[in-house]
Amino acid sequence: MPKNIPIDSTEKPRKRRMGAEERQEEIVQVAIDLAAKTGVESVTTQDMADAMGLTQGAIFRHFPTKDDIWVAAINWVRRRLMSVVEVAAARSENPLEALERIFLAHVSFIAKHPAIPRLVFSDYLLRRDARLKQLIQEIITGYESRVAGLLGQAKAAGLARSDLDEDSAATLFIGMIQGLVLQSNIFGGRRSLLDEAKKVFPIYLNGIRSWNPVKE
Repeated sequence: MPKNIPIDSTEKPRKRRMGAEERQEEIVQVAIDLAAKTGVESVTTQDMADAMGLTQGAIFRHFPTKDDIWVAAINWVRRRLMSVVEVAAARSENPLEALERIFLAHVSFIAKHPAIPRLVFSDYLLRRDARLKQLIQEIITGYESRVAGLLGQAKAAGLARSDLDEDSAATLFIGMIQGLVLQSNIFGGRRSLLDEAKKVFPIYLNGIRSWNPVKE
């Protein structure tokens, strides 16, 4: 009788075929990862295709233009960031605690996804497509509005200074995050983004909260 033919155990299983939405999500994630490594301006659709083992044609079947990919990426950022903000706020007992939780959660989110500041504050994207500029403006104004609302609640509760300008304080809130990210990039990640954020926020808090005399 013929001997049994051995099965080739080295044969790789076929990859599961992705649906359109899954593939689009993968393309967006790859674009964001590449932007973190090389900068938004340097990323090409060929880079994306190479990273995924696809052809450029496969990329363009899901997104007609590269700008469409960046629009999808900015929308991804907006959804994830606002989810992080709302979860952090929901776990807080008062508006000032909510602001601190949002601040630290936002910084942690950026630490996990370093491409986010490059996307949201990219002059390159702002110049490319009116849709991108509008989306980025909506993210920033929506975020500022959320922070200003919490500052207004803190004032009403007597937790923040009565003369506090909520809009300016909200702008400063975002500016602190930008500054920390810039500093981290300059020092090549040698300074922990979250550790620096924990040092900075108490200074901001002391500037906005209502004054209470120190008990001796």
